[in-house]
Amino acid sequence: MTKRLDSLPVRIQSVRISDRTIWTFVELRDGGMAGIGEATLEGRTPEVESALSRFGTALTGASDGLTEAGLDQIRTWLQSATSSMVEATALSALEQALQDLIARRRGVSIRDRLGRSLRTTIPLYANINRGTVPRTPESFARRALRAAGQGFRAIKLAPFDGVTPQTCASGEASVLIDAGLARIAAVRAALIEQAPDCELMVDCHWRFNDSTARQMIGELAALGVRWYECPVVESPEHFALLRALRSLSNDAGMQLAGAETMIGVQGFLPLLVAGAYDVVMPDVKHAGGLAETLRIAEVAARYQTACSPHNPTGPICHAHSLQVAALIDDMPALEIQFEESERFFTLADDGLPVFNRGTSALPLGPGLGTRCRFDETGADRT
Repeated sequence: MTKRLDSLPVRIQSVRISDRTIWTFVELRDGGMAGIGEATLEGRTPEVESALSRFGTALTGASDGLTEAGLDQIRTWLQSATSSMVEATALSALEQALQDLIARRRGVSIRDRLGRSLRTTIPLYANINRGTVPRTPESFARRALRAAGQGFRAIKLAPFDGVTPQTCASGEASVLIDAGLARIAAVRAALIEQAPDCELMVDCHWRFNDSTARQMIGELAALGVRWYECPVVESPEHFALLRALRSLSNDAGMQLAGAETMIGVQGFLPLLVAGAYDVVMPDVKHAGGLAETLRIAEVAARYQTACSPHNPTGPICHAHSLQVAALIDDMPALEIQFEESERFFTLADDGLPVFNRGTSALPLGPGLGTRCRFDETGADRT
């Protein structure tokens, strides 16, 4: 599955870290320097690797591919790839890697090359979902308390396993929804006891239909939820519904958030025009990379919409997301995947800052400020 092209300008490396998760990375090499990006896409690793190889070969084969002109070429390709998450993910990772390489050549950090840092530390929230096994209310509560005990003041879970928009009205879905609410209730009860000021966030992964999405507003608000994410599929026929859900959520004391899979400014703009969300969540792995994420944040600001990057995967995406988060004006907090795997830090070198009381310092040094220790750790390849 993995292509490791050590003798070529493109190196692709995928690392399995759990039964569910594979992190995929790409390096662009130029002489003694290399830039790195992350291209993790759940369930699509072979396709992403193929796209990385195809686009990476074309990019590095051009005489000016590893320069600013290469960034322009990636954006041109991206504008033709807005219907393909695989291609957008590959192009986003190549953009990350090239931004890293160019900044390293200049001896500056990515953030200093792209703009002016607005903050020196980045507020974080802990996504406890993927690492919680078994998926019982008690397990979620324990994981939430671990995150709160490490200083995180906002915690997110995705509790509605197995629910789909097509089955929402069925008796089976009712049982699954009740199970999800029980997970949230257990987390809320634990936090009230140990960390009463901790904000509770719920990601619904587009699982609801119209009536269930509306009904859940009252259920979630009663449990003290303050962030309601991705309740319904983000297709144009749902834009009016999303705007209504936003209004109802605000009335209940919650923010409505979403758009983690949108690609490029052109993917986000219709949702912003529709007033669908309080917070949009571009992912540097899918939205087009660093510069495109910053463009999305700028456009979102014109529509009085905050921008909180989606960031629930590996250490290289996290490091790039830190660089971007330093430059976004209205950036409530940055997501991190809490304790899915210890390899989040052992696979990265010491340049990746550790979490500190629910915040992160910015990486130091030129470019991204961190690398992966593939050879040192003997990282297994899929």
